[in-house]
Amino acid sequence: MTMTNKVTTVFLAGVIGLVGMGASERFAVSGSYGFISGAEARVGRPLTPVSVAGVARRTVRRCAVGVYYC
Repeated sequence: MTMTNKVTTVFLAGVIGLVGMGASERFAVSGSYGFISGAEARVGRPLTPVSVAGVARRTVRRCAVGVYYC
């Protein structure tokens, strides 16, 4: 495959991808539910990885198991 063919193939794949993304938004049915629900990131809840409670819980657990020397 020559360099021109590779560049053409990548360009066409990009154009088809962009057109497909635009078409998927246009034909989306609002209010319908698929197999996968939307993800919601909630920082600050007790069991989230970024919360102070979550960090403290993991630290205590790792110290108790012996991962860290606390």
